[in-house]
Amino acid sequence: MILLHVAAAALYALTAWMLWPASPAPGAPSGGARGGTLVTLGSWLLPAALLLHAWAVVQDTVTARGLDLSFLNAISVVGALVAAVAWASGLLRTLPAIGTIILPVSSVAVLLPVLLPAVSPATFASPHRFAYGPESLAAAHVAVALVSYAMFLVAAILALVVMSLEKRLRHRLPDPASAALPPLLTLETFLFRLVGVGFILLTLTLASGMLFTEQLFGKPLTFTHKSLFSVLGWLTFGALLWGRWRYGWRGRIALRWIIAGTVFVFLAYLGYKFVLEVVLGR
Repeated sequence: MILLHVAAAALYALTAWMLWPASPAPGAPSGGARGGTLVTLGSWLLPAALLLHAWAVVQDTVTARGLDLSFLNAISVVGALVAAVAWASGLLRTLPAIGTIILPVSSVAVLLPVLLPAVSPATFASPHRFAYGPESLAAAHVAVALVSYAMFLVAAILALVVMSLEKRLRHRLPDPASAALPPLLTLETFLFRLVGVGFILLTLTLASGMLFTEQLFGKPLTFTHKSLFSVLGWLTFGALLWGRWRYGWRGRIALRWIIAGTVFVFLAYLGYKFVLEVVLGR
């Protein structure tokens, strides 16, 4: 089990290194032979890393007593989904350098379920199981939420990259790799597509949670910090998408809204689980 997690983390790290922008020689075009060859090789290694990570997730979460979506396992699932979204959406082909940010996150995420319980079993050994039969709808509800959170995290990372590129352009700072980058408008269009799909999934998550709470979790709807942050995230992304459609919002203001909305949705699930399972031990 430990070797499986370590192998997936190592492949993520190796792929991230291969996607690192190569420094061109003076007078040579950006992303020369080394860059192109390593990016191509990295595109083959990443599916292998995802398969190993998926195998590790199955080993960690599928138990005889139900599906275990504890805090560390949820982080591992989100880490795998972040890498999968970046790869399947074509973002790593459009902007390979972003893999040097996303893939280390996935590398750490796959290691946490085996490292932290070994360091502190009393703190990180709390399971959160869903029975396969009566609570399968609850597991599906959480799965949709995790996919939406992964999309928002990729969008937030891309927003940070776009903000950095805009800042360099605004201050006319030289960037040797700028010739290999797609136009900012292309990146923004890609970014808002991610946000749009994530918003649809988040809407489904909130709607199913509010309408079918008793069937999902066996108790009536209660307004908690989790509900508050979820609604704040939904309102933030909804207002952003409406503003872009109605007024053409873009640039730094829109990018900051994306980051703020992502913070809200992560506080709603992973932050809430951290407080309950790790801090309170529930």
